[in-house]
Amino acid sequence: MSKVETVSADDHCIVTDAVAAAEKHTDGEIVTVIAGQSDGYRETPIYWAVAAMFFVLACIAVFPAWFEGWLSVFTGGWVHAYTPGEYLTIIMLLLAVTFGAVHLVVAWKPIRLALTPPAIKRIRSRARAISLFRVSAEKRTMGLTGVLIYLSMAEHRAEIVADSAIAAKVSPDVWGEAMADMIVELRAGRPGEGMAAAVRDVGKVLAEHFPKTTDNPNELPDRLIEL
Repeated sequence: MSKVETVSADDHCIVTDAVAAAEKHTDGEIVTVIAGQSDGYRETPIYWAVAAMFFVLACIAVFPAWFEGWLSVFTGGWVHAYTPGEYLTIIMLLLAVTFGAVHLVVAWKPIRLALTPPAIKRIRSRARAISLFRVSAEKRTMGLTGVLIYLSMAEHRAEIVADSAIAAKVSPDVWGEAMADMIVELRAGRPGEGMAAAVRDVGKVLAEHFPKTTDNPNELPDRLIEL
């Protein structure tokens, strides 16, 4: 996906109009959510800092002569016979500095996100989408026909979560077309159009399985929710 970071007022209008239009033909309800990111990934800097510590420690163990030569730089080239306690203290200080420096660098959001494994971002985005679905749509519609379309900007991840009545009739593979249409627009830097494209595709699926009836009110808000 593109690196779109903001959602404009026009995007809100485009998505809201798309939801309203789609729900004219179905009893199903569509909830749209755009989040800045799904998780803070606060553990990522710690993992990389610990890995850096072990890397430095391994280098000292495998190349002790190199480490002793590095120490001599700080004594003006004079060879100093360190006691075991002094040697261990120096190593511990070096590891502490390594941990602090790497943690500080990786804590910067762009680097933190870049160094978080894609699998972790995928899992966290899916978990956030399911959590929001449970709060906003699950079992809140007549006939259990709610669908959540979720977009996480920082992770560049999109998810579609459906209520139980829909899941019983529609294979998860059916949502692939909606995801594909959304991603095309997102790569072009148009998050509103991307969400609207997904809404139209989801609306077609809902209209097929849950066509509009006269006694089913609009139960969930049509507006785009931005977190």
